[in-house]
Amino acid sequence: MQQGDSEPATKPYSGLVNRIESDMPRMSKGQKAIARFILSDYERAAYMTAAKIGEQTGVSESTVVRFTMELGYEGYPHFQKMLQEELKEKLTYLQRLNASKRYVGDAQVLKSIMQTDIDNLKQTLELVDTDAFSRAVQMILDARKIYLIGVRSSSPLSSFMHFYFTLLFDDVRHIHTSSANEVFEQVLPIGPGDLIIGISFPRYSSRTIQSIKYARQRGAHVLAITDKPDSPLADNADAALYARSEMASFVDSLTAPLSVINALIVAVGIHRREHIEQTFEALENLWDEYKVYDKGKDRITRIPESELESTV
Repeated sequence: MQQGDSEPATKPYSGLVNRIESDMPRMSKGQKAIARFILSDYERAAYMTAAKIGEQTGVSESTVVRFTMELGYEGYPHFQKMLQEELKEKLTYLQRLNASKRYVGDAQVLKSIMQTDIDNLKQTLELVDTDAFSRAVQMILDARKIYLIGVRSSSPLSSFMHFYFTLLFDDVRHIHTSSANEVFEQVLPIGPGDLIIGISFPRYSSRTIQSIKYARQRGAHVLAITDKPDSPLADNADAALYARSEMASFVDSLTAPLSVINALIVAVGIHRREHIEQTFEALENLWDEYKVYDKGKDRITRIPESELESTV
């Protein structure tokens, strides 16, 4: 550490930090240098290669790798992944912004962020629980009334879900407000036979967690859409769907969560096909009457069939 061996003011990952600190008396001089660097600048260290950490601490890359393995991790990638996983739950937005200093130039930002989204989708697909997905679909279909809650960075996900669910069901409530009191006022009537769908990713929203806890106490069912089984949302859910949401600087990556939600909407829609066919037929007539969508009639010049034949 930069301040002697004293404990840093903020612990990014208590298990990892405690392990490092408890093992420090037995570490070699080089390993202690690595430990101090990680504990004093963890938001930067989490995104550095083993070679870069070695350069910063004056040790070899192999020493960094052995350091992580002696802590009980499978290797440096495993150690780094665990640190990044917990950092995204703890870091403030300013600290996340500081972590983005690893990017050099706009082109690297573009490629890195898109690759992160691709990796999130691949990992989500590999880990998806199809049985849990089917249970989630059935819970939605069986619900008397559906409540949706996703606040802060998760609010676009709940809004997207609400837009389509209002086409599929007659009674859908979207809980969205910046006031804690208003959140609980909106969820107050929930009860047996109802379903609340809570959406949150690190850093987890306390309002969402409190709302689904209250809903469960009232006898409602709870479906969580979050990032991992030990998420506080999953702890209070009857069923949970998981999607990777790796931190991308100060922006949360919502590509994989949105893909899971897309799949959920489509699956439910297939079961509600007859209902939505009638809904869409009525809506299309209404949209045409009020010109909701631009069909391009004024922009496309149609060529008469006689002229088309003459060009053949």
